[in-house]
Amino acid sequence: MNDEVAGLGGRPFSMVLAAALLCVAPAIARAEIQANPPAATDANTPLHLLKPDYPVPYVAPTAAQVTEVLERVRVYLEANTPARLVNGKTGREITDFSMIDESSALEPGAFRMVSYEWGVTYSGMLLAAEATGNPAYRDYVARRMKLVADLAPRYRARLAAHPDERGPLRSVLEPRALDDAGSMCAAMIKASRAGVPGDLRPLIDNYIQYILTKEFRLPDGTLARNRPQPNTVWLDDLYMSVPALAQMGALTGEAKYYDEGARQIRQFAERMFRKEKGLFLHGYVSGMDVHPEFFWARANGWAVMTLVEILDVLPENHADRAFLLELLRAHVRGLLDRQSGSGFWHQLLDREDSYLETSATAIYTYAIARAINRGFLDPVAHGPAVILAWNAVSTKVNAKGQVEGTCVGTGMGFDPAFYYHRPVSAFAAHGYGPVILAGAEVIRLLKTHRLEVNDSAMQLYR
Repeated sequence: MNDEVAGLGGRPFSMVLAAALLCVAPAIARAEIQANPPAATDANTPLHLLKPDYPVPYVAPTAAQVTEVLERVRVYLEANTPARLVNGKTGREITDFSMIDESSALEPGAFRMVSYEWGVTYSGMLLAAEATGNPAYRDYVARRMKLVADLAPRYRARLAAHPDERGPLRSVLEPRALDDAGSMCAAMIKASRAGVPGDLRPLIDNYIQYILTKEFRLPDGTLARNRPQPNTVWLDDLYMSVPALAQMGALTGEAKYYDEGARQIRQFAERMFRKEKGLFLHGYVSGMDVHPEFFWARANGWAVMTLVEILDVLPENHADRAFLLELLRAHVRGLLDRQSGSGFWHQLLDREDSYLETSATAIYTYAIARAINRGFLDPVAHGPAVILAWNAVSTKVNAKGQVEGTCVGTGMGFDPAFYYHRPVSAFAAHGYGPVILAGAEVIRLLKTHRLEVNDSAMQLYR
């Protein structure tokens, strides 16, 4: 059979086939391009718009999105920190406090109600109530502090009659360390100043007396401990003392509290702040010529948080204000120099092979955001790093409202393995208050500044 015979409409078959192929070729070519797209080049693609492979969201969060994260945490804590006194044998709630006996206890939950970590959490809840307008955060604090205030006289009487009995408020009534006193005291003063009902003043005065007169000190008056070595200064103790003193100054108007808080910071900084790094040592042992050079992240968090909180209430004309403000700015510079590309900070700030840690990252988020909001730091220069940090922190709040990736309680070490391998846990109480504080202050930042991604980079506008 020849072409003429096979043709259609008088056309040879070969011509029909060629025409058909011309019709389907574009579709085949398109399919080929879709299956094997050409490499992006400077000639065919605006390369600056390629989407990076960010390890955490690189987006401008909204206040509503931040609030949703905080709500997850609040609901989780409501369910896991009950505010009830119970009979330790039967588990039944005690409402008549005259029925307290040696078995009475605060109802067990996942966290302790009167620990220093929970002092931070109460401070965070009060701030979140202001930032979100949701009274549930304030109510969380009010219920627990009222319970403590109502129980305190009963347990004070029991301690007088039974001095060896270990009641649930022993650390409140008879503090044995700054960990027992400072953070809870600061939170109680904030609650009182915010109008939370309850007679907290006797407890506040008791805490302050411990800080001022009972905690061990070096000869020059610097707050110290006798562990793990004699005459040891722990950076953590700045937060366990100074914010309470600063708040007491705000509550009473007495300058002596501001003066003592500023003096402690100055004397800690003289020993422990390394200007070349912009970071604080975790610990310092008086009498040693060589000190352990470990820049633990959460301890640096306690320090920067302390600086922000004292500046927050310190009178503008105070003699140490300029020094404290410059120290804050130098410390923030040192911290931001070591923020990772994921937004987190490392467990040991200057060792990038140590793990990324949540609680310190949340504390830095709060402290730097608050410093911006209070006018201590430039918002344009520092705002994007804060948002990056918050986006990182938000990935560690799971669907239950638990905060993951937080280092457990940590003493002072003299070798890197101690810090590198501290466990992390969603039940480490240290993560919750910082996350709430961070979210609350980021909400304030978002309400007063415009945030957007401009030419692919996060920008904050006044």
